[in-house]
Amino acid sequence: MAATRVYVARLAGLVVLGPDGESIGRVRDVVVAIRYDRQQPRIHGLVVELPTRRRIFVPILRVTAIEPGVVTLNTGTVSLRRFHQRPGEMLALAQIVDSSVRVEDPDLPDLADVDVVVVDLGMEQARTRDWRVTRVAVRGHRRIGRRRTVHVVDWIHVSGLTPRDIDRPGQEVTQLLEQFEGLRAADVAHLLRELPEKRRLEVAVALDDERLADVVQELPDDEQVDLLGHLEVRRAADVLEAMDPDDAADLLGELPVSEAESLLALMDPEESEPVRRLLEHSPYSAGGLMTPKPVILTPSTTVAEALARVRNPDLTPALASMVFVVRPPTSTPTGRYLGSVHIQRLLREPPAHLVGGILDAGLAPLRADVPLAAVTRYFATYNLVCGPVVDEENHLLGAVSVDDVLDHLLPDDWRDQEELHEGIAGHD
Repeated sequence: MAATRVYVARLAGLVVLGPDGESIGRVRDVVVAIRYDRQQPRIHGLVVELPTRRRIFVPILRVTAIEPGVVTLNTGTVSLRRFHQRPGEMLALAQIVDSSVRVEDPDLPDLADVDVVVVDLGMEQARTRDWRVTRVAVRGHRRIGRRRTVHVVDWIHVSGLTPRDIDRPGQEVTQLLEQFEGLRAADVAHLLRELPEKRRLEVAVALDDERLADVVQELPDDEQVDLLGHLEVRRAADVLEAMDPDDAADLLGELPVSEAESLLALMDPEESEPVRRLLEHSPYSAGGLMTPKPVILTPSTTVAEALARVRNPDLTPALASMVFVVRPPTSTPTGRYLGSVHIQRLLREPPAHLVGGILDAGLAPLRADVPLAAVTRYFATYNLVCGPVVDEENHLLGAVSVDDVLDHLLPDDWRDQEELHEGIAGHD
């Protein structure tokens, strides 16, 4: 049976079907026309995410039924234009939920003059088929070790939900962080870009340094710079420390020299030193593309130890595909570079064998000043996804991986090009 009353949070993630049962996408948010008075706001429509990850707008009057697990439309023809928020519109989950409000309900005197937080919105269909927000679920601000009771009140008894109120900084992000749990950093970055700037920054501030660093690395260069510029300077330095050195160097390379130097000075010297070395190279050279922290071993390392090192979950698949063998020291720049061992070779050898005895010394390493075009040909010639970079004295400086190369070969706006997501299977 189709519902005429529903809570917004329960719509999130529901499959959207056309009249013939064809899957269109999933509900990601609800568009609400917030008013400056206390009249119940109208629901304009749904934000639906297509399998290509593009988010589109579906007018609420196209919805014929909201049932457990599914939203059905009266047409399979929808506009595929990317959703853009209009003036006066608010996103229920991304902007309204987690707002701080006041409740003036005579039946709830304990909530009078107390700041509470919106946890959900109740929407109801009128006889005209319009949907309106009629109720607000609220709870007290969460305190450690205590769960707060949730109260449901009529919209008319709630103050603090005008556009001006919602645009004030300092809003909680509990609901948004729950949506991001378990997602890959690239997917979180995509969702972050869909948020209004205010909410984007509030989410960024709430994420821990490691998670934020992973997400920032997946943003376009200009958005990385913008986000970093909105963080407190000490926090920005902490995030740079948590980033991969090559990504941190790329980001700092986009900043004025004085700003970059100020941030480097705030970083831990052990973290800033490899970044400084990378900044010495052209960004479109092997030295500028490389990471200074591949898997580096000495000849006396056993195969078992080498396999344990490449199991590190923090390594990308490309960096885990090959280990590099050098004379001590093993921190870059290392002692003399001796050769490499591919993971497939490691898997074929007895665990007690030494990597020094199974080296591929015939693979010529890359020089740090080799340009991007030559690096690309090198990868294609030798069918590699990772390759060593050395200096003129044959000391290992780092390794270039195929993902570093692709990042620099693709156009700057590749994340905005929807066709790149065509053919990628969704999770529906």
